[in-house]
Amino acid sequence: MKRLRLATAALLLPLFLMAPVHAQDKILRVVPHSNLAVLDPIWTTAYMSRNHGYMIYDTLFGTDEKNQIRPQMVDEWSVSPDKRLWTFKLRKGLEFHDGKPVTSDDVIASLNRWSKRDTMGQLLAKFIERMDTPAPDTFRLFMKEPCGFVLEALGKPSANVPFIMPKRIADTDAFKQIEEHVGSGPYLFKRDEFKPGALVVYTRNPKYVPRKEPASGTAGGKPVFVDRIEWVLALRDAQTQVIALQKGEIDMIERVPFEQIVPLRADKSISLITKDPSGFQYIARFNHLHPPFNNPRIRRAAIAAFDQEAFLKAQIGVKDLYKTCASMYTCGTTYATPVGSEIQSKSNMRKAQALLKESGYDGTPVVIMKPTDIATINKLPDVAGQLLRQAGFKVDVQAMDWQTLVGRRAKKETPDKGGWNLFLTAFVAPDMWNPLSNFGLNGSCDKAWFGWACDAKLEELRDQFAHSTDDAEKKKIAEQLQVRGFEIGTHAPVGEYVAPSAVRKNIKGLVIGPGDFYWNIRKD
Repeated sequence: MKRLRLATAALLLPLFLMAPVHAQDKILRVVPHSNLAVLDPIWTTAYMSRNHGYMIYDTLFGTDEKNQIRPQMVDEWSVSPDKRLWTFKLRKGLEFHDGKPVTSDDVIASLNRWSKRDTMGQLLAKFIERMDTPAPDTFRLFMKEPCGFVLEALGKPSANVPFIMPKRIADTDAFKQIEEHVGSGPYLFKRDEFKPGALVVYTRNPKYVPRKEPASGTAGGKPVFVDRIEWVLALRDAQTQVIALQKGEIDMIERVPFEQIVPLRADKSISLITKDPSGFQYIARFNHLHPPFNNPRIRRAAIAAFDQEAFLKAQIGVKDLYKTCASMYTCGTTYATPVGSEIQSKSNMRKAQALLKESGYDGTPVVIMKPTDIATINKLPDVAGQLLRQAGFKVDVQAMDWQTLVGRRAKKETPDKGGWNLFLTAFVAPDMWNPLSNFGLNGSCDKAWFGWACDAKLEELRDQFAHSTDDAEKKKIAEQLQVRGFEIGTHAPVGEYVAPSAVRKNIKGLVIGPGDFYWNIRKD
């Protein structure tokens, strides 16, 4: 009887949500990994907002599936011999959804806004003396000194992505959400059909001219082969999602709940595809502003208690999908190293208990925010709470949906007034694989990522890394940054994993890369 009710719900809900469309339209229906509440991809690092950004905006450069930077909106560029002047020319035919051409003024305004919110953008801005626009299709960056990561910043593939918006929109205060959603990307956002918490609709941009290169990551051509994409937000129950997929009522589940992996592997009508083989890193982020985690000794005691295997077994369970990683940088990438991680990687609960006792912890409760609606992280807070209690902490796990968490984590109030002490999340590899993109290692106080780590030594080391052009020296500095990160307890890495998507067999052309991209997909 329960299965019948779930099947009925899976059948009726999409029909209830669907707006009238032409019978000949080719529609791709997707259950995304979370709700979409924030439509401004610069205001937040939430991946749903990033994915929304990739639907409607375009970027100056992209990062292909081999992690190489490629031009996207840019046609050609040059660098002066002294590396202090970068000149970029936009490709022809770029047009916003409102019919106006994309100009260099739009680019400058967009970069200015992005650089106020993004970790890498903030560092790039320190190098830039000024920007100008000698022609409508040309913009220039005048650098105070040579900078070795200009293209890496402009082609940053994940949050926050330097999306290009019309100047009138990009001029919005970076700490205020935009109210108009006009881009030049491959899809149009149907604001009139947007049902928060239930349905998001995009239609093909008929004027979009993709690059000629094959689609690869966030680079190359972005051809669109469907007329309409619907993100079905209302299907949050894991079993209901699977039934709807098997019945053909939806075409794709963006992040398969881990408990559904084994049965779906046996279903011949479904393909499980790992679109981002470099994977994700789980982290536990401390709020450095308020007790008890305003004390680095208490943060270190918590890190010592966070056994990665406990998190991974409870949350994922399928052994071939996860691994422990004794690094704050994604394992298997250039700067990954175990150096400095001993407080966690070689610790045990007895050590954590001793560290907490020595720290002077006074019993202040730890408020942990738990998202209930994201299948890939919803069990992590309970594990964190259990481990912290074993170490001697008092813990208060508070349940909420992810978008509520996203809003709450931006609050600096004390936990008893709507703030927080700890939350857990996941980042794709590019967000964590070097010191400039790694959110956790930003120690710039009020400008740092949520949790607001504040450490002059971290910032000095990040500055040294940003100025270095020697690979061996950069690895040494990255190692020192990690040592410092564990030393002051910026955050705790709690393991890595891959998250397959499930699609029906008639869906082809999914793009490999660190995100959820919906160009190049065919529905046969």
